[in-house]
Amino acid sequence: MSQPDAKEPSPESTQPQQAGVVLLALILIAAVANLNLAVANVALPDIGKAFDAGQTELNLVAVGYSLGLAASVLYLGALGDHHGRKTMLLLGTGLAIPAALLAGLAPSIEVLFLARLVGGLAAGMAFPTTLALITAPWSGPGRTRAIALWSALGGGIAALGPLISGALLTQFEWGSVFYVTLPLAAVALYLAVRYVPAHVNESPDPVDNLSGLLSVLMIAALVLAINLAPVPDAGVVAIGLGLVALAAIVAFARRQRRVATPLYDLDVAGRRVFWVAACAGIIVFGSLMAAMFVGQQFLQNVLDYSTLDAGLAILPAAALMVVVAPRSARLVETRGARFTLLLGYAFCLLGFLTMLLLWKEGIPYWKVGLGYAFVGVGVGFAGTPASHSLTGSVPVRRAGMASATADLQRDLGGAIMQSILGALLTAGYAAAASAAVAAAPQQVNTDIEGELTKSFSSAADLAEQHPAYSSAIVEAARSSFLQGDAWAFSAGIVAILLGAALVYFFFPDRQRERELLAGYAAEDAGPTTPVSPAAAARG
Repeated sequence: MSQPDAKEPSPESTQPQQAGVVLLALILIAAVANLNLAVANVALPDIGKAFDAGQTELNLVAVGYSLGLAASVLYLGALGDHHGRKTMLLLGTGLAIPAALLAGLAPSIEVLFLARLVGGLAAGMAFPTTLALITAPWSGPGRTRAIALWSALGGGIAALGPLISGALLTQFEWGSVFYVTLPLAAVALYLAVRYVPAHVNESPDPVDNLSGLLSVLMIAALVLAINLAPVPDAGVVAIGLGLVALAAIVAFARRQRRVATPLYDLDVAGRRVFWVAACAGIIVFGSLMAAMFVGQQFLQNVLDYSTLDAGLAILPAAALMVVVAPRSARLVETRGARFTLLLGYAFCLLGFLTMLLLWKEGIPYWKVGLGYAFVGVGVGFAGTPASHSLTGSVPVRRAGMASATADLQRDLGGAIMQSILGALLTAGYAAAASAAVAAAPQQVNTDIEGELTKSFSSAADLAEQHPAYSSAIVEAARSSFLQGDAWAFSAGIVAILLGAALVYFFFPDRQRERELLAGYAAEDAGPTTPVSPAAAARG
């Protein structure tokens, strides 16, 4: 691997006026989206009891926000590029407030899912523009540092969501967790109105609305298909949604090749630095969201943690993400994105191995904290290069595309990884619970069997109704949950290994990365700037 050249001059940095306040406003707006991603996880057991919800319904509540954000982010990011990023920023932050209120007051699990979906759509308006508004006015090492802060503080705040939610749930009902972002959204809205610049390097190109609708359809259908796959009697629906997703993906790709101003420039997306970083980020950020999603239920269901203790348990991940990210930015500059990404992947792998091998009944906290610490360090190292490589490999006029892809890394990654791990958790739990029922010394009627296999929350409610069998029911439910989470963590390990292999074999080393980025910049400057045919062929 190439070593840094001590004599190589550093590129100049540019930044907007009042850069610190502008960056604070953008980080706070991103924090509203990131907190909303995480606050529901710690409340899932309480939500399950309140609505007698099955594991699939809980999965949909957890993934609903990511679904709304991931499905809309490409389209809304493009609309922001054309009609005004600041306008879209303000609309999304404003809509987040009623969406949070609706979630907190939801009278049914269906309304709660709808509120989470609307909240995700609000984030789809605001979140893509935060990174676009860093990419456009910042440049050079200053941009790398700004992205590192945006990535670290965003991820750290998301990791703090369970802690804040856990503290609220010790005193209030489950709905309170959705009010956490209200004061933050109000402050962020004020700062955005006052300080965030408008109309910076925006695109005059028209938005292809048909492509936008296809992008929404393909992502929404894919995520829902994954979630419904393990549900009994829903196989036909899941297959149908999968086929819809496939057809929408094909139609979307063909449309981008045919229109004069594509919503998603496939030529830019085909650049090696771009597409490998995009795929790598999906797995990294998805691993963080999946670890919190499964981990919070494990802590409360198996280890019997209180909601506050479960929230506190994740602090190592939040703290280490914030501590490691600035070092990640320096590593990107000195050793390159490939080295930094692989280092992050190594720590994420250690985290999931810890969860798979050490997270059992009755374990001490240090084993829990160790798993979260490894994941926090991994995301801290890998998050910055995953986002930085996207923004560095696109023209500034396509900043919204890079920002939307960076958001997709988090949100589609979270939606897909939570959906896959949630589906395996559901299937593993149901299989183990069904086996336990079949092996029971006494006949279990169909209604009781349905409650036992539906979710841990349903089994816990059943245990309260039958005190004589309470211990046996809870112990069987815990054993079943452990089988389900073992399936989920194993899938996470496979995903991380595949992502690491992708980065190792396809992402360029530091010197080659710089050559490619210089070639991209020359190509984007216009036809008058010559670009090496060999460089174009290799990129």
